[in-house]
Amino acid sequence: MRTSQITICKGPRINNLCLQAHQGASYSGPNGFTLLELLVVLCLVALLTAIVFPSMYGAEGMRLKSDAKRIASVLRSLNDSSIATKKPYSLTFDFGENTISWKGPDVEKTEQFKSLSSVELPSKGKIREGQVVVSFGPLGIQESLVVHLGRPGDAIMVAFNQLSGRAAIKTDDQ
Repeated sequence: MRTSQITICKGPRINNLCLQAHQGASYSGPNGFTLLELLVVLCLVALLTAIVFPSMYGAEGMRLKSDAKRIASVLRSLNDSSIATKKPYSLTFDFGENTISWKGPDVEKTEQFKSLSSVELPSKGKIREGQVVVSFGPLGIQESLVVHLGRPGDAIMVAFNQLSGRAAIKTDDQ
């Protein structure tokens, strides 16, 4: 059995709906959101996700690159300074403290690198613990070296060539 409701309009009509503003009642449409409102919310969520997630997950990679650039800069500076001044300088890698210390022209500095993993020298091989001292003489660095930074799966290395005096920053897959 079906029941139907009959509404008698005493005022103006729009699209077969009664305007009942004079009687104290108002028409409320169907409950819910429009397609446009849903699209705006989805766009805002996508925009926030695009901003937040790369900054959270890219920080480690950015820190590794920054550390590698800093180490490359120190290596080039010490090498060039030792050749220019004909004075010896030293660079010490301390794996217990995760620091790099150097004595250069008018500078004696120590910096901490949490991502310091190992140093590779042709004469000593790959060193992961203790201290390694690299000397820079009047002809520059005595031998080429590779500084490894990072953890397994996310590693970067700084390769310094004794002949050219250049530092190259490479990832594991290069």
